[in-house]
Amino acid sequence: MAYPDTYRYTKEHEWIDLSGSIGTVGITDYAQSTLGDIVFVDLPKVGDPVTANETFGSVESVKAVSDLFSPVSGTVTEVNEALTNAPDLVNEDAHTAWMIKVSLSDPAQYESLWTAAQYQAFIAEEV
Repeated sequence: MAYPDTYRYTKEHEWIDLSGSIGTVGITDYAQSTLGDIVFVDLPKVGDPVTANETFGSVESVKAVSDLFSPVSGTVTEVNEALTNAPDLVNEDAHTAWMIKVSLSDPAQYESLWTAAQYQAFIAEEV
């Protein structure tokens, strides 16, 4: 799977796509393939604060429950409600099945995240 060059990535396997001051957040293809079939997604509510490197929710798969970590700090502006009834959308295409949108409180945090090439080098070491 190709990792979108326009996204930034974390060591916890989340991605973020920035458009203006709004970041769209999801988990990477590597994360979803490691987890297996995702059966439940627990996400915050619109208006909830999120903090960089802190948990904002969880995903439950047939294998385990895993925390989701926010790549940036800010406020949740939108939640992907489609995942409530169809969490398997993450397995179908992890890089389009976003989870939350965040209004960034510190845009510099985005710049400190990994590029696609840096993330791919990281997961190559994990495999």
